[in-house]
Amino acid sequence: MSGDLFLRALRQEPVEHLPVWMMRQAGRYLPEYLATKERAGGFLGLCRNPELAAEVTMQPVRRLGVDAAILFSDIMVPLLPAVPGLAFAPGPKLPRAITGVEGLGPPESADELAFVYETIRILRRELSVPLIGFAGTPATVATYLAEGGSSKKGFTALRKLLHAAPGRAQALLDRLEKLMLRYLTRQVEAGAQAIQLFDSWGGELSVADFERFCAPGLKRLVGNLQALGVPVIYFARGPLRDVGATAYGVDWTLDLAAARARGPVQGNLDPAVLLSTPDEVRRAVAEMALPVAGTGYVVNLGHGIWPATPVGNAEAFVEAAHAVKVR
Repeated sequence: MSGDLFLRALRQEPVEHLPVWMMRQAGRYLPEYLATKERAGGFLGLCRNPELAAEVTMQPVRRLGVDAAILFSDIMVPLLPAVPGLAFAPGPKLPRAITGVEGLGPPESADELAFVYETIRILRRELSVPLIGFAGTPATVATYLAEGGSSKKGFTALRKLLHAAPGRAQALLDRLEKLMLRYLTRQVEAGAQAIQLFDSWGGELSVADFERFCAPGLKRLVGNLQALGVPVIYFARGPLRDVGATAYGVDWTLDLAAARARGPVQGNLDPAVLLSTPDEVRRAVAEMALPVAGTGYVVNLGHGIWPATPVGNAEAFVEAAHAVKVR
């Protein structure tokens, strides 16, 4: 049936048309999102309110007709129990930088993040398309911890830690791997039908550092999630690195056809294209998708949609993806 196009594409099964969704599709470019966020009293209040978080998750499904929904949350939300004082302004802001496991509180209980799992249960009752759960990778979450939040000076603290105190860095990554596995397992148990791992800053690491410190844990995490019966998409900025995922999100700087030759992929239109015109969006989507328009391909952006994106251009993106003929 058309409602499971996204999951069928990940399984490389036949599809009637290309499935499409957008990273950060529930967000600041939608006026209805901004109104709901105001009702919730801010970003974190919205995340903590299952009914309103479910509402903003469903808004792009209703408005745009995308073929999958992604849980509205943030990659730092699972750290709320372990990092008292964690805030969003609008990016993550920690009371202090954390460069070791002693900076984290005890393992969270399911009750402390119950609002996330209740949001998923509401969505599974309401949605007609598959629901994607998500988390950040240990490396990306550790990047924010080591920096003390977002950085305007470049994310260098974790790279420094990997070389100045490799044992300390590895222990932190291992602790985060276990935390993310618990968190994502509970998402799947609540009803998430696929998982996306966001590695926004893993691409900043050298190949050697990634293989030494990150790849083994990521492969364990991916394998443990796949054992739960769900597909796992791995999205990273920069080069494609094999972590055993079901499919790979491809950023806009990479060649999509070359990536598709390796297996199922998702991506990879430059989000800046959506700041142009509907006609240019349609042209760019066709140019991107036609060479790979077969099973095993999910149309998406090469990064999250920008807040300044006109809603009409987002609508054109989805319409153009659905118009591409599947070979």
